[in-house]
Amino acid sequence: MTASEGDFRSALVTGAGGPHGIGFAIARKLAQKGLAVCITGASERIHLRAEELRAQGFDVIAQVADLTKAEEVMRLRKLVGPVDVLVNNAGMGSTAAPAVQREFLALSEADWDIGIDVTLKTAFLVTRAFLEAMVERRRGRIVNIASVTGPLVSNPGEAAYSVAKAGMVGLTHALALEVAPYGVTVNAVAPGWIETGSSTEEEQVAARYTPLGRAGTPDEVAAAAVFLASGEASYINGAMLVVDGGNILQERKVQLA
Repeated sequence: MTASEGDFRSALVTGAGGPHGIGFAIARKLAQKGLAVCITGASERIHLRAEELRAQGFDVIAQVADLTKAEEVMRLRKLVGPVDVLVNNAGMGSTAAPAVQREFLALSEADWDIGIDVTLKTAFLVTRAFLEAMVERRRGRIVNIASVTGPLVSNPGEAAYSVAKAGMVGLTHALALEVAPYGVTVNAVAPGWIETGSSTEEEQVAARYTPLGRAGTPDEVAAAAVFLASGEASYINGAMLVVDGGNILQERKVQLA
């Protein structure tokens, strides 16, 4: 069974609280496509994002939820109801659980748990809550926002983050096989250096050494995610779409004199 883009009427985007973040950009593009969108985040600022989108005439609601807790996710599911599109963007860190970057031998068990929970556990819990209705209705799109960090490359001090993002790709592969017979596709987007409100100076410098000589934008990542969430992507399943300006292709990451 295939579904046209017009068949997809509702979406949930997690981790959309940042005004200049990838989640918010994805929610905006989905709303521009005519979908009713629910956005969720760990703090009250998620309501500000919904107000911004509603001011532009879009059908958007917001819910605050700690997606690392199963009971909060189930509460979200009851409030939102079934959706046609799920974008698992929550991860790296939040205002409730900031990202921890430490060398592996300096990581505590609590540090590790936070790193895995905010990215991989949230994707597991939210997908488990919303997937069943997609399977029952025999249509749906799940898009996991992974990263090049973990599946393809890494950085010192990012062991937990790398494992979590690689785990999201593994989850993508496994689910893609399980739910394809029910008209549901599962894909991942792997961003590279993207200019967001939380980008550090080090990240901004690194982005200048990509083949395109700049960081990507949240809208460029959103374009990939929204395509995978559309009816036009009906025969793409279990894929990971890299959005990094070709950075992983080059061995030498600095400019030659």
